[in-house]
This record gives sequence, structure tokens and C-alpha cells, in this order.
Amino acid sequence: MRPVNLIPPEERRGQNAPLRTGPIAYIVLGALVALLGAVTLVVLTNNQIVDRKDELAQVKQEDAATAAKAQQLSAYTDYQLLSEQRATTVKSLADSRFDWERVMRELSLVLPGDVWLTSLDASASPGATAGGESGGGGLRGAVAGPALEISGCASGQKGVAGFISALKDMDGVTRVGVESSALPPVGTAAGTGEGGGGTDCRTRNFIAQFTVVVAFDAAPVPAAEGEVAVAVEPEAAEGSEEEPAAEASEG
Repeated sequence: MRPVNLIPPEERRGQNAPLRTGPIAYIVLGALVALLGAVTLVVLTNNQIVDRKDELAQVKQEDAATAAKAQQLSAYTDYQLLSEQRATTVKSLADSRFDWERVMRELSLVLPGDVWLTSLDASASPGATAGGESGGGGLRGAVAGPALEISGCASGQKGVAGFISALKDMDGVTRVGVESSALPPVGTAAGTGEGGGGTDCRTRNFIAQFTVVVAFDAAPVPAAEGEVAVAVEPEAAEGSEEEPAAEASEG
């Protein structure tokens, strides 16, 4: 059968007419897409900013909590530091301590009967002597550690030599240096104090006046603040242990 179009003729013209849209529809559609993308970007950016602010606030809270905890624990840190400093100080003092009482006791035991002392200085370092005076000259300056400076008189050079031998037998003594040892000058009246500033103990012509330095080199040297005391080795100074002539100078 042959198909029959039942649409009225006046309406058939609109059915077959093409759609006339033009470029405006595409422009509007593109603008809408761009607007949607911009809105999406703004929303995502705002969300990211909010997240970063929340993270920053959380970090600040954690930092404040950590600082408060550190402040609470600082007392323990200070105590630990103070304890270490005190331990170091005590160790330094213990290492640099020297038993002068024992030395004086031994000196009194080895002192011969024909020797008498006019001066005795004990110092832990050459930079200071008894009474706070500065020292370090002569043989004492060559001894870094504790030492005795002894002045006195003996019955002749034999008495001085015997006293030096006795000093070497003391515990801890490493060397004995003779600063001077002499009989009264020839032609000088004994006991006048000439040449000694009034401290000459040579009341007889056979009496020798001496000054010796007794070194304890193996003892720890007093340490400065923050340092540890150490012992020093004896210096091999030529002529540091001189023994006076025994009979040649007598008479």
C-alpha cells in the first residue's frame, strides 16, 4: 500500500524546515562551562585554605604543649647539669689536693739534729707562695707542681748534704735542688748577719747556710677552672740536684 501523510499541508512546512541555532548558543554554553570551572576552583581553594588553617592551629597547639612540657622538664635538665659540674669540681679538687700534713710530719722525722730551719714555704704551684705572695723565681719556678722552699743552717757542708739525702727519702719527693749553700765569708765575723739582711744564722765559722727546693713532681698540678689536674714529669734540668761539697769548703 502506498503511505499517506495525514499531517495538514500548512503544518508540513515547519516539519521539514532546518533548525537555525547560530553561534550564540555555543558562546553561552562556553561561558557557563567557564563559570562552573571558576566556581569549582574557588571552592577547592577555599577548602584548601581552611584545611591549612586547621593544620596551622593544630601545630601551634602542639608547639605550645611541647614548650610547656619542656619548661616542666627544664628543672631536671638544670639539676643534671649542676650535678655534672659539681662532680667535675669535686674530682678536680680531689686530684689537685696535696697532703701537706703528711709532708710536714715526715719532714719533722727526717730533720737531723745538726740542722735548724729559718724559713719554710710550701706551695702547690710556682705562682703562689705562703701568704698570697707571688713566687716562681729560681728553682721553685722550674717545679710545676707542689714544692717546699727550705732555708736554714747546718753544721758544715756535711750537715747540708746529710739533710738533702734525708729529704730525698721522703715519700713523694722526686728531686731536691740546692739554691745556695755557703759557709761564712772569709774575714767576716760569724753571726754578724752580713750579706743576709739580718737573717744570717751562721753563728760559727763552721756553720753553713742553705736554701733548697724540694719538688713533688709526681703530684697532680692544681687545675684551673674547668680543667682536670694532671701530674707532670720531672724536668731534667742540668744542675737541679746539686750537692754541696763536703769538706773542701769547710774551715
